Amino acid sequence: MNEQHANRDWMKRVNRNLVLNLVKSAGPISRKEISIRSGLSAATVTNLTAEFIAEGLVHEMGSGKAVRGRPPILLRLNTQAGFVAGVKVMRGSLAVVVTDLDAEVIYYRAVPLTASGDGSTMSPDEVLEAVAAMVEAAFTASGVDRSHVLGVGLGLAGLIDGQTGTCRYSPFFGWRDVDLVERLQSALGLEVFVENDVNALTIAEQWFGHGHGRSHFAVVTIGSGIGLGLVLNGQFYRGSGGSAGELGHITVAGDGPECTCGRRGCLEAIASDSAVVRQVVEAIDAGEKTVLDSELVTIEAVVAAADGGDLVAQKVLAQSGHWLGVGLATVANVLAPELIIVGGEGVAAGHWRLDPMHLAFSEHAFDHVAERTQVIIEPAGDETWARGAACVVLGELYKSPLLDRAAAPREQPTATVSTSDS
Repeated sequence: MNEQHANRDWMKRVNRNLVLNLVKSAGPISRKEISIRSGLSAATVTNLTAEFIAEGLVHEMGSGKAVRGRPPILLRLNTQAGFVAGVKVMRGSLAVVVTDLDAEVIYYRAVPLTASGDGSTMSPDEVLEAVAAMVEAAFTASGVDRSHVLGVGLGLAGLIDGQTGTCRYSPFFGWRDVDLVERLQSALGLEVFVENDVNALTIAEQWFGHGHGRSHFAVVTIGSGIGLGLVLNGQFYRGSGGSAGELGHITVAGDGPECTCGRRGCLEAIASDSAVVRQVVEAIDAGEKTVLDSELVTIEAVVAAADGGDLVAQKVLAQSGHWLGVGLATVANVLAPELIIVGGEGVAAGHWRLDPMHLAFSEHAFDHVAERTQVIIEPAGDETWARGAACVVLGELYKSPLLDRAAAPREQPTATVSTSDS
């Protein structure tokens, strides 16, 4: 009986998820239409929607058009029934948003994150203390009733295990194996979800960006590093231990420069913003003529110099773009996505980097793959990244229990040997 009861409870959770997602995505929608689209009985839909209305998640909003008989009552999601916060953690700043249940931003703010030097030596406790203070200030400034807050999402660069909330490695702060969820939950008294920032941005693209409605797409970000987020078969893909997406660490030149990971020839060591700065400094040290000062080289300065006709800056950005195109072609050849979205602060280099990138992609991707894969540029700002972290929380709210069951470890069946000839 206990197992039967558990199965009934689980099936009800599946049905609730199905109905709620239909109201969210297709609302305003009638109960009859929900029944038709979901395959659930009219009685089941009536009972579940009554529960949602009682909980404040769904409300009735007048009548729709009737073919005959009484006009149907339409249902829609009450987007103000709950709120979430999303935080993007960067090397020297924090960005926070507060959103409603439809990921609409009702508050946004970015503030500096400083300690010794540029903040790269800040401890987990220092950073999380600043995050907690900023989140609390955001709730106050936005006027959100804290009792209606469902959770907080945190996005940061590095190897992040979203299932356990552990930062396995942070290149910005040098952290290793830090439990971020437990610390931040203790400080805020709210449920916390942690995700790699590129993954969070990918979830945002799936919710309301270029990836909305796409079954297979990739997000590639260019900045101090190079990241990759994936949606395959309509589902966000983390890989084992949340470690999928390290595009920056595929080897593209075996005898190339040493990467921060300790290996040589990684895409990140050749094509990232950090690599561009290093290569310009090396060119200056080698005596190449440029207006740039080796003590003052930044990616912004390199782009400005390229715009001003500096040949060294143009050459280095073009080389970076070429290798990025090779990386994109690798993604396309292996996964055949419908769409690759290229974003991050590195796209601000404009045509000096992006034109060679597109050219290399077309040269290195299989012809049939290149024809079917759309590559677009999306210079997402900090607000969008933070909104992605909020979507991580909302994704948990709308996630089907089927995914939990699919991800749960299964007992392996005992092998049997048949002696039959058939």
